[in-house]
Amino acid sequence: MDENFDFQFKVIVIGDSGVGKTCVVQTFAYGVYTDDQQSTIGLDFILRSMDIDGKKVKMQVWDTAGQEHFRTITRSYYRGVDAAIIAYDITRRSSFESVPHWIDDVKMYGDADTVIMLMGTKSDLCERQQVPFEEACALAENFSLLDALETSAKESRNINEAFELMARLLIARNSLSPLSSVFYSMNIVMAACGQGSQGSGAACHSPSPSEEGRVPLLASLHSQTGQDRRSEYPRGPSALTEE
Repeated sequence: MDENFDFQFKVIVIGDSGVGKTCVVQTFAYGVYTDDQQSTIGLDFILRSMDIDGKKVKMQVWDTAGQEHFRTITRSYYRGVDAAIIAYDITRRSSFESVPHWIDDVKMYGDADTVIMLMGTKSDLCERQQVPFEEACALAENFSLLDALETSAKESRNINEAFELMARLLIARNSLSPLSSVFYSMNIVMAACGQGSQGSGAACHSPSPSEEGRVPLLASLHSQTGQDRRSEYPRGPSALTEE
């Protein structure tokens, strides 16, 4: 652990080639978007520090190549990763259909407690959307992922918020701090242009406090702290929408 930081986390961004992983990482790191971004060769990584509720957090984000011939190299970096973001292009259905294979890779080659988030990219291209946001939510729930959300690197929409959500959850997991701090004061629009958004964005299925099985990672955190904190955020992590 770097003595200048309270926490440091390793996050890997994976997904098919051309879905916009590098644009997501560059926007998060530098606030810069480039239309003609070149494909990543092998792997690259950036470092960014964040202040989360007074805690200094170092995020090491690995950008990976999505081409099949780089998969062996990418898999070797799954070990020791705190979180994985699986990106798909909302305008390219084939990239979404590959998501289960990427999930299998993380579970096979990564650590058992790796947190996985599903991220739809290019939400600024609503008119070309091929993957309904509700379908992404269903997949995230079926595979017990942290959650799903749509982003746009071009419009810098939900990029910082996605990494902040991930950082908050990892802090809670490592420090057993109250889980309410993970979700309060967030400003995520889960779906920028998903069906059923009614113009402002639609969240994934939001459970009532009595529902079981939603986001098992959070359930494990409840057991670690010895109490159920769901009453502190009764709508669940998927309720992080703009009001």
